[in-house]
Amino acid sequence: MKVAFSTQDQELVNAHFGWAKHIAVYEVSAEGSRFVESFDFAGELNEDGNEDKLTPKLAAIGDCAIMYCAAIGGSAAARVVAQKIHPIKVPQPESIAEILLKLQDVLKGTPPPWLRKALLKGQEQKASFEEDEVAHV
Repeated sequence: MKVAFSTQDQELVNAHFGWAKHIAVYEVSAEGSRFVESFDFAGELNEDGNEDKLTPKLAAIGDCAIMYCAAIGGSAAARVVAQKIHPIKVPQPESIAEILLKLQDVLKGTPPPWLRKALLKGQEQKASFEEDEVAHV
């Protein structure tokens, strides 16, 4: 699965999604991770209400399942979720490398339901009745 990171320095998740100078994209699996590419953004990124600045960022993360950021505005979050991308806010700057290791560990075990759903992004969806819980009356 592909994961995006909003970053100012390519090392930490330390940027508001709309204000990020860079978005680093990695491929992650239980076996490891690899850097895919970095998207660089210039111009007036801090201008609130400038929805146009989000369009290239949304295009950059279009095939990602998860996007980590320091913060994200309400309309940007809605647009990210509409693309079936799970946004995750980190409470303080965190190393991209450490997040990748944590994700790998989670993928080795039993990922939570939201992550299992994110893993399916881009794959044909099939009905699976085994995972559905049945309420007994």
